Amino acid sequence: MKGKQKDRISRTGKLKKLNSLSMLKKNWVCYLFVLPMLLYVILFSYVPMYGIQLAFKDFRAADGIWGSAWVGLKHFKTFFESYQFGTLLWNTLAVSLYSLIAGFPLPILFALVLNYIRNGKFKKFSQMVTYAPHFISMVVFCGMITIFLANDGIINQFLMLFGIEPVGFMSDPEKWRHIYVWSGVLQNLGWGSIMYISVLTSVGPELHEAAKVDGANMFQRLCHIDFPAIVPTMVIMMIMRTGEIMSVGFEKAFLLQNSVNLNYSEIISTYTYKIGIQGGQFSYSAAIGLFNNIINLILLLAVNKIAKKVADVSLW
Repeated sequence: MKGKQKDRISRTGKLKKLNSLSMLKKNWVCYLFVLPMLLYVILFSYVPMYGIQLAFKDFRAADGIWGSAWVGLKHFKTFFESYQFGTLLWNTLAVSLYSLIAGFPLPILFALVLNYIRNGKFKKFSQMVTYAPHFISMVVFCGMITIFLANDGIINQFLMLFGIEPVGFMSDPEKWRHIYVWSGVLQNLGWGSIMYISVLTSVGPELHEAAKVDGANMFQRLCHIDFPAIVPTMVIMMIMRTGEIMSVGFEKAFLLQNSVNLNYSEIISTYTYKIGIQGGQFSYSAAIGLFNNIINLILLLAVNKIAKKVADVSLW
């Protein structure tokens, strides 16, 4: 009996190998298309992880990574005990959560509204106008913000036409977060709605026709047909956005930063740049970056698990 069971197991193993080989031969073109992306991820995402050990060493260029002294959690303790730690963490969380609250629902609303526009020309024009800012270079975009919001900029000149005194947008630290978040919403509104628009176009028109026969108005169709269709996509996008809570964009924060708003605009990514690149403290900056990524990973796993239990939708 045991010999027969071993033979069956070996036969099933051989059959699985043959099936996998036949699938590989049959779909070799698909695997060939996947190969460049797989190589890209390995080269630029996994190979650089070799440098994580910098966070636990006192790196010196003369000694190299392997030759540098091991210091354990020294750099993490230095960061946690720093007087800037609380401010950096709060600024990062405040900007990120504000961006999530303001920027997540608006593309959904825009996609739902756009789905009910029947005028083709106006629909295409609206999409073009909202998609265009996404393709503007961040340096150019931040330069436009700085020029438009200057004391003699176009916004203040427009306000002065109505007798309103010029507002110091860039010189008021408390306005920095609002400028950062709402300019980001403007830049990514159209681009963020593409995923939801593609899902809405796949909704069968017969559902809307049946709802019309039953006397449902536009708002009822939106709530009971279109919105449930995009809920799984919303959950996935929410999980991904939550996993990036600590990863506030460095370029934009750095470009909009000045000596006046530094108490509000100094976030973990800009601090890491100044300490690591400008200050040459590579091990310390690596420790800060690793801490940042660990928090993101924990949040991603937690939100993914919650979403799987509540909505039965998850990344894996």
